[in-house]
Amino acid sequence: MVAKLTQGFWAKVARIILRNRILILLILAITTFFMSMQWDNMRFSNSQANLLPDHHPVNMEYQAFLEQFGEEGNVIVMAVKDSSLYTPEKFNRWNKLSKQLGAFPEVDFVLSTDNLQELVKDTIKQEFVMQPFLKKAPETKKEVDSVTHHLFNDLPFYDNLIYNRKSNIIRSVIYLDKDIVNTSVRKDFILGDLTTLVANFEKETGLDVRISGMPYIRTMNSQNIIDEIGKFILAALGVTSLIFFFFFRSFRATIISMFVVIIGVMWAFGILGLLQYEITVLTALIPPLIIVIGIPNCIFLINKYQQEVKKHGNQALSLQRVISKIGNATLMTNVTTASGFATFIITDSKLLKEFGIVASINIIGIFVLSLLIIPIIYSFMSLPKDKHLKHLNTKWIETFVSWMERIVRERRISVYIVSIMLLVASIIGIYQIDISGSPIEDMPKKAEFFKDIRFFEEEFDGIMPVEIVVDTKRPKGVLKPSTLKKMDELGTVINDIPELSRPVSVVDLVKYSKQAFYSGIPKYYQLPTSQENTFIMDVARKSADNGNMLSSFVDSTGQVARVTTYMKDVKTSRMENIELKLEEHIAKIFPADRYEVSMTGSALLFLKGTKYLVKNLILSLALAIGLIALFMAYLFRSFRMIIISLIPNLLPLVITAGVMGFVGVPIKPSTILVFSIAFGISVDDTIHFLAKYRQELTVNQWKIKKSVYAALRETGVSMFYTSIVLFFGFSVFVISNFGGTVALGALVSATLLFAMLANLILLPSLLLSLERSIANKQVLKEPQIDILPKEVLNNIDKDK
Repeated sequence: MVAKLTQGFWAKVARIILRNRILILLILAITTFFMSMQWDNMRFSNSQANLLPDHHPVNMEYQAFLEQFGEEGNVIVMAVKDSSLYTPEKFNRWNKLSKQLGAFPEVDFVLSTDNLQELVKDTIKQEFVMQPFLKKAPETKKEVDSVTHHLFNDLPFYDNLIYNRKSNIIRSVIYLDKDIVNTSVRKDFILGDLTTLVANFEKETGLDVRISGMPYIRTMNSQNIIDEIGKFILAALGVTSLIFFFFFRSFRATIISMFVVIIGVMWAFGILGLLQYEITVLTALIPPLIIVIGIPNCIFLINKYQQEVKKHGNQALSLQRVISKIGNATLMTNVTTASGFATFIITDSKLLKEFGIVASINIIGIFVLSLLIIPIIYSFMSLPKDKHLKHLNTKWIETFVSWMERIVRERRISVYIVSIMLLVASIIGIYQIDISGSPIEDMPKKAEFFKDIRFFEEEFDGIMPVEIVVDTKRPKGVLKPSTLKKMDELGTVINDIPELSRPVSVVDLVKYSKQAFYSGIPKYYQLPTSQENTFIMDVARKSADNGNMLSSFVDSTGQVARVTTYMKDVKTSRMENIELKLEEHIAKIFPADRYEVSMTGSALLFLKGTKYLVKNLILSLALAIGLIALFMAYLFRSFRMIIISLIPNLLPLVITAGVMGFVGVPIKPSTILVFSIAFGISVDDTIHFLAKYRQELTVNQWKIKKSVYAALRETGVSMFYTSIVLFFGFSVFVISNFGGTVALGALVSATLLFAMLANLILLPSLLLSLERSIANKQVLKEPQIDILPKEVLNNIDKDK
């Protein structure tokens, strides 16, 4: 009854489409124009990806830190590793570059040898004052050497901040205006003024300037994402059009398909603008994904049209059957694919939620476009010629299908043995998978800015901020000798961890104050003794300039202090060990009844976000599996059929996870997407096969063997066509500069290939082996929805 109603509905849809062709094309043109108008609202992400929801305690702690001390990721660093820098001409030119950068309104200030200040004691006023490090520009090599010797040996406060004594490197630290760090102004400044000034300096001096810091890294990374969008779209169009033409040997069919998916891409950008979502590393993948997923729709529709034309030569009837017979089938397969993406919506991650919403909307959108445009355009054209229909009788495809049939018929035991061996090996591989919480792991390894990241990691011990916040629970408690001593002890612990840089805190300022009190002698760069503390701190409190310096390390009440260090890019397990070690020492050093100490910073935020994401995406995958299982239950009304249908789709996921473990691909935000995406797409093949199998049961009077082989022959070709398109379509992501995107493309492609083989070999094998268990009235009664009528997807016309 339901099947008859469904057929009637689609027959009505076909009539509406074909009778209102001009109106529908006009509506599509207006909609596409409207979508193109929304492109102005598209924004590229200017803020760091936050994988945690706003209400998560770790995120709330980080936001509280930002409110108290301001944006932590506003620092850009520049360095030169070249001894020729220490000549008067180049040294002064380096200082000029810093002065030029400091003049821009986007820059708060620049800390460099040009404007470096020394803390000295004014013996008359009995206070500390800041004096310029450079009294005048050095004119001789001897003067430059004297200046750098003084910097490297007499000013330990600036060690690892302005210079690295071991490798004789100096650097400039650019502090951007915190209000522009997460806006497009930052991008314009870095890609414009900063890049131009540095390029001019390099050209004049012949020196290689290394640049890094989170604002710079984020800007260059975002620019790489923008550059890759066009590359992916062109690559996806190129690959899919070539494969499409190879299968159909028709320029007309290929151009029509490309027209459909290009409009789909326009809609994808329009929806991003309409919803005012930022273009991130994930949403940038949606336009090429729409091309890859949209082409199979075109294959089904055009293939069916050509089959009908070859069968009876009646264009009107052929187009009517394309819509009425294929419409429901493609709707169901697109719904299952969209469901795989839509499961990301349940995560609390804004990044994934937006990706899931836009992707699922666009998948349904490309279905609508395919169903409307292809029949309407063909209705205005002449019938396909014989040369366009030759592909329906391709011999090598028949050979492929015959090979699969022989395996199912004669080697089912071997199929099960291989499947079990793959399952066992994959489970072993799964136990070797790591979780990656590194924010820079997916960045383009060959990019110049990534090489600079590694340079600064090597020379200055890290680029990812880790902040330790010490709340003394009482005003002015930070400058108490006991607190300073404890913070200094924590600093020693941090120094002993090779992956962390030298910490910077108010302790360094107090040590510098003691050194200044003793006429700048370096050996006095240490905390004051209890006897010295009173008069040194009295002098420090009188110093207004020193108070300004304090604001970077201590809040306005003097109750809360920060300790800043930078972490190298390390494996997640090591990062967790470092966090655990710090927590253990913090608990020992700072009694909980007197101090409240917490750790935050973008490095830890990304680690926690990744682990949170993995947990949520496992739930989303489970939801996807549950939704598909319910869908199968509604179609076939059999628990056994649900299990049989899920096995060939879950096994490829397990195999892919095992491969990830063996080849060392970690679980991270990019690779965890593989499973939900691949499952949502691969289950389409199962629906095609089982639905055709149900039809064959009716035709063959419930003879299971005959029905299985018939279904395999008739659906095998279309499944092969679409799987090849999807395989090569997703493979275009391998050309990405981003490691995560490469892994995503390769893993989804491999999973879909495994899924095709599982659905064409393992699924029919299971049906044949379990024929007695499934041969009952409950299983064999008519399905609820006739999603694939007899004629559907029959690439080889058996009647001819």
